[in-house]
Amino acid sequence: MELVDLTVEGERNPLGIDDLAPRFSWRLADDGRGIRQASYRIQVAADEARLITGIALLVDTEECRSPHSHLVECRLPVLGSRRSYAWRVQVRDTQGRLSEWSAPQRWEMGLLDKCEWSARWISPREYRDRDVPSPAPYLRRSFNVRPGLVRARAYMSAQGLYAARINGERIGDAVLTPGWTSYHDRIQYQTYDITDALVVGENVVGVMLGDGWFRGSLWPGPRNRYGEHLALLCQIELFYADGTSETIGTERDNWTCSTGAILSSELYAGEVQDARLEPIGWDRPGFDASEWSSVIEAPEPRGRLIAQSCPPVRRIEERAPISVERLADGQVIIDMGQNMVGWTRLRASGPAGTTITVRHAELLQPDGSLYTENLQAAVQTDRFTLRGEGEEIFEPHFTFHGFRYVSVEGYPGELTPDAITGIVCHSDLTLTGEFECSEPLVNQLQSNILWSQRGNFVDIPTDCPQRAERMGWTADVQLFAPTAAFNMDVRRFLSKWLEDLAADQQDDGAVPWIVPRIEGQEGTAGWGDATTIVPWTLYQHYGDLRVLERAYPSMKRWVQYIDRRVGPDLIWARDFQFGDWLDYLSVTQNEAFGATPPPLVATAYYARSTNILARSAVLLGRDADAAHYAASFERIREAFVARFVGEDATVRGSSERAPSQAGYVVALDFDLLPEALRPPAAAKLAAEVRASGHLTTGFLGTPRLLPVLSRFGYNDEAYALLERRDVPSWLYPVTKGATTIWERWDGLLPDGSPKPDTDMNSFNHYLYGSVGAWLYETVAGLGLDPERPGYKHIRFAPQPGGSITRASARHLGPYGPIAIAWERYDEHFSCSVDVPPNSSATLRFPSADPARIREGGRPIASSRDIRAIVPGVDHVLIEFGSGSFAFDNEPGNDQQ
Repeated sequence: MELVDLTVEGERNPLGIDDLAPRFSWRLADDGRGIRQASYRIQVAADEARLITGIALLVDTEECRSPHSHLVECRLPVLGSRRSYAWRVQVRDTQGRLSEWSAPQRWEMGLLDKCEWSARWISPREYRDRDVPSPAPYLRRSFNVRPGLVRARAYMSAQGLYAARINGERIGDAVLTPGWTSYHDRIQYQTYDITDALVVGENVVGVMLGDGWFRGSLWPGPRNRYGEHLALLCQIELFYADGTSETIGTERDNWTCSTGAILSSELYAGEVQDARLEPIGWDRPGFDASEWSSVIEAPEPRGRLIAQSCPPVRRIEERAPISVERLADGQVIIDMGQNMVGWTRLRASGPAGTTITVRHAELLQPDGSLYTENLQAAVQTDRFTLRGEGEEIFEPHFTFHGFRYVSVEGYPGELTPDAITGIVCHSDLTLTGEFECSEPLVNQLQSNILWSQRGNFVDIPTDCPQRAERMGWTADVQLFAPTAAFNMDVRRFLSKWLEDLAADQQDDGAVPWIVPRIEGQEGTAGWGDATTIVPWTLYQHYGDLRVLERAYPSMKRWVQYIDRRVGPDLIWARDFQFGDWLDYLSVTQNEAFGATPPPLVATAYYARSTNILARSAVLLGRDADAAHYAASFERIREAFVARFVGEDATVRGSSERAPSQAGYVVALDFDLLPEALRPPAAAKLAAEVRASGHLTTGFLGTPRLLPVLSRFGYNDEAYALLERRDVPSWLYPVTKGATTIWERWDGLLPDGSPKPDTDMNSFNHYLYGSVGAWLYETVAGLGLDPERPGYKHIRFAPQPGGSITRASARHLGPYGPIAIAWERYDEHFSCSVDVPPNSSATLRFPSADPARIREGGRPIASSRDIRAIVPGVDHVLIEFGSGSFAFDNEPGNDQQ
């Protein structure tokens, strides 16, 4: 047994964390069958030498009997600021085998208390009050390093965005730091190991500041949402071999400031640079800064400083253009081949003063020029003016764009493909999921889902990355979270966002529509329920009970808020509601709220959040809350049925001519109907789908429509909706060349032109990509067991259908790689699965006769690795432990 992928709070050898009770994770690498951990032993020491020798250990758990190897807690000593710790783990399996000790791993604490910061916030003296975009401030300081340096750290943050350099080299590889949080409550700082960047003698730290989310333009109103003053906080700490240390921090006496090439930089508008204005060498020793201005001490921000808690935004990928064409008016149009998020890097040589204009858009007009009507006020334009000294390379620093196509004007000479590169940027989350099947259009759909997730996970989960919005809409993420968790490791990313949600939650418990909160809108069903549904989703996918512990106060306040908004009948009929936003009836027939009454949706979500709260209370040992909210859920469920459901299981829509698919979906998905009414209600939903020939659901109904149909045995209807190629459908955009998920089913008309008369027409909007979870769970058949979360037990349940003859999925779960691949032809069905060590699984094999099912060519009943065989009406449940298994059925089987 080898122990691999060792992490502390999900990160390998993290630097500068502030969690006082960090948890440990590891995976067992063993391809044998039935491998299970029986116990573990964790040791922690102040350094690697003490750890290996076992001298002066800080922690030795001895052998702890436990099957858990993910987010394992152990009793740690009081952890100190700046302190570094080494740790290792050893495990024993249920066969008695003892592993070798893992290779030593490390983690380092950040600054854990406000008093640890001797640095002060500073602002540029001449550039601090601006109501319009202004030149980016450049700040610098020189300092000396003595011989004998053994360790150096830089702790940095900004009000605004920062890009830091030491001795001419960039610090770290993160961009758009310190990220977007609820700045009035929380401001992140980053920790950097700068030991190797320093030299004996003079060194220079230089920092550029950008407006970013803090001071730049943000939808839907003016600039300066969080403050008018850009500010920097930087604390460099030097540690020497003789035991001494020095601190170089931001303060007003030794720092100077000026401006440079960046004339303006806005998230929506883009960046303007004039290379002629760049002070060459400003971030290196020897630069003459005598004419630079002094700085002033800035007011302390309201928000408390917190360590970076999730992977930062980074440059993830570089893409070459697939075509470069020149239009008659001189514009050069570049096709990057993929709707992406980030920016372009441009290489150019030309006379000084030459200005190159680079514009970005998702689509082209029929005449070949950029389509920009859907960008609203976001012009997405970068301008670069050449210095005129040989080849120059331009990239923006403090903006990002959503685009596939690029227009370049003013380029000197011929623009060749190697002169421009697409830089893909997003939060650097581990890719954990793959899905593939026999239908190429569905494979492209999966690719589109993943690219929309990449483009909208830029430090926070946003609705769209291109127009003047790019906000953390709460409904979008609560609906997409299950799909997101299949595709990527989103535990820390969404946990950080949930902390901002709790910070922005109002005193009365209302949850904002948007997090971080921008305007005063809050308290709407389906949107505010993100505070219960997202933590519950993370718990299901990662088995992380702490996320429920931390979210529980917010969850409870939200439910209590709704308690006060409903009347004695428990129906949430007051307050503004989005309802099933943008459902097909509201879009096509100009109905205000489409087929589904807003009180129906609101009351259903009231029940859903109350049920989650009750179940969370059980897990957290809050017995009184558990009993109270379980009883409350039952009363709300009864009220829902009394108001919205007929005796024949009809879920009432807005009118007789408008049956509500979404109404049936939420009623069935949230288990609001009595058991006896569920089958007839599901039959009515399936009948309505067949009658209409397409979905009629909107934002809240669509993500769960196919899962509900499949759950209740209407797989044919679910697959028909998946494989439909006309509007509205998932595959219509694919047939129109989409490479990301669209906000509207008919964003492009059949003739290829953009939908007219609307500027709310994003072509990178992941919400309808929520179908991805169904692709993994139902088409491929890779799912989790809600009773044993975090993939401790895996449910393989492929449900073949439609024209798809094979499918496969892989997922990197907390315990290791999980995989399934199946194929069917004629009456034959084969299925292979991989279960990681320390997990178990149940396969729902679509066959009525267990005697005809083989594993590895032998009857399953003869395999000692099969733990249980349970026949069903049209399937057989087969339970087994870790390892690789290959199942098939003999010819003549009555496989469904």
